Amino acid sequence: MNLEEYYEYCLSKKGVTEHFPFDQDTLVFKVGGKMFALSSLKQWELGQPSVNLKCDPDQAKEWRLQFEAVQPGFHMNKKHWNTVAINKDVSDVLLKEMIDCSYELVFASLSKKLQSELKD
Repeated sequence: MNLEEYYEYCLSKKGVTEHFPFDQDTLVFKVGGKMFALSSLKQWELGQPSVNLKCDPDQAKEWRLQFEAVQPGFHMNKKHWNTVAINKDVSDVLLKEMIDCSYELVFASLSKKLQSELKD
């Protein structure tokens, strides 16, 4: 997966916005004002892209055991976040599934009112 594919896939989801809340390097995707994916643009340029994704704690552990490219979330709550090295042993199909899971977890945590507004 390249940066453009990652960017377009995240933005294709309902209610998603992009931000740079930390610095001009860390691209953050949010739904309802809450983060579900973040990545360093510099790391993409260096050919070492990775993305931090929210994850169900049990699923997070399972993916870490199955894939070398999946590690506890860098600079994040390691129980709920994974860092996934892109273009390693995680396929693009599975990476999209991981992005979907992260988005859905965050979306489900939003108020019913906000969920309804974002679906319209």
